[in-house]
Amino acid sequence: MENSNSNGGQMKPSIKSADMKEALERYEIEKDIAAYIKKEFDKKYQPTWHCVVGRNFGSYVTHETGHFIYFYIGHIAILLFRSG
Repeated sequence: MENSNSNGGQMKPSIKSADMKEALERYEIEKDIAAYIKKEFDKKYQPTWHCVVGRNFGSYVTHETGHFIYFYIGHIAILLFRSG
C-alpha cells in the first residue's frame, strides 16, 4: 500500500481490531474465507466487494478511492477492495 505521510515516507497501517476472526475460525480453505468476507461486506457496505485470501499471491487491481485494504492476520494475507 503506497500512502505517503507528510515526511515523504510510507505510512504503515496497524490494525488493532477486526471482526473477520469468525471467517478464519469458521473456514479452513482460503477460498471459503474469501467468499465469506466478500458476502459479509456486500451485505454490510453495499456491493461490489472483491476479496483475495492467501499466503502467497500477487495482485494489481483497480478499486474505488477509500475502499481498499491489504493486511495480514497471522500468516494469512487478506486483500479486500470495492470496485464496480
